[in-house]
Amino acid sequence: MARKPQQGPLQGIRILDLSRLLPGPLATQMMADLGAEVIKIEDTKAPDYTRFFPPLKGSQSLNYISINRSKLSITLDLKSDEGKRKFFELVKTADIVVDSFRPGVLQKMGIDYDAAKQHNEKIIYVAVTGYGYTGTYKDKAGHDMNYLGYSGILGLTGDTEKPIIPACQVADVAGGSYPAVVACLSALWARERTGKGQFVDVAMTDCVMPLLSMQYGETLNTETTFKRGEPMLSGGMANYNLYKCKDEKWIALGSLEPKFWQGVCMLLGKPDWMPRMMPVPEEVEKLKQDLQAIFSTKTRDEWVALADPLDVCLTPILDMDEVEKDTHLNEREMFFEVEHSDYGKVKGINQPFKFSETPAKPSWAAPLMGEDNALLENL
Repeated sequence: MARKPQQGPLQGIRILDLSRLLPGPLATQMMADLGAEVIKIEDTKAPDYTRFFPPLKGSQSLNYISINRSKLSITLDLKSDEGKRKFFELVKTADIVVDSFRPGVLQKMGIDYDAAKQHNEKIIYVAVTGYGYTGTYKDKAGHDMNYLGYSGILGLTGDTEKPIIPACQVADVAGGSYPAVVACLSALWARERTGKGQFVDVAMTDCVMPLLSMQYGETLNTETTFKRGEPMLSGGMANYNLYKCKDEKWIALGSLEPKFWQGVCMLLGKPDWMPRMMPVPEEVEKLKQDLQAIFSTKTRDEWVALADPLDVCLTPILDMDEVEKDTHLNEREMFFEVEHSDYGKVKGINQPFKFSETPAKPSWAAPLMGEDNALLENL
């Protein structure tokens, strides 16, 4: 008997996951953790590339393991008539299909939305692509930094010297994974009201642009243009910035409101600095230098300890090995461990939502390729 999620608000939803790499698989893992039955379908001759990325845990890639737990895994030759037949048999039982191929690929294979809805008029297709199914760029290749470059985000990330590549894949996750979840759940609710499935076009370039809503609100409606380091919340303010400490570690000062800045001034023994919170632009750099000089006199943890009782929005910038040990994040159960008979125990990031009535958590470790092919026996 196939494994079934035992808890979570999305129990009863079946998702066929044709996606690869990061954006789609992370989206479907989130929904699987929330109780959906997610069936990862891989072509027997062209599996998900992340299975081969180092480093390995036993026989499996840790990259694959980290974004494919709580799913079932089957293999189909989707270019064969028999593979297509079995796929459409699954479509008849499914609610959603998620894919991350470029526009036109599923059409050529004969398993696109128009073909699938002939077998299930209520099926929902969610396509996660770089540039979408329309527009000049729709057929272009791309990755995270390309989408960030087109959206304007990369142009504002960094300092006056050069752009800086973000530490994580912002477009893939914030522009792909999370919007794909929103798209799936929105389409499910629309189907609840109308009885109809639909095709949802999720373009990562489109979906990261709302991250700059406030900045575009200004530039689109005034004569203002921004350069790197100029926006108020991107380095343009001294009281909302990053500072190096005596031990070469860093702190994040987020004293955006006057009450927080007042507390910082008292912490630093500089009550006369209170009027400097919103100085004219030419004075910002001087305040940054003054703050840096003071923060250089103590270690990061010394400053954090002094600031902790004062409610001033001054926090440590943690390295990844420190994050795992953070008391609050452990109390929030943001780390989780699952075990697989093949590759053993693996740690990962827990699903982030806390439901009072329908609690959710990862169901099992990421499956081996084709581990659940028994699902195909009666199709």
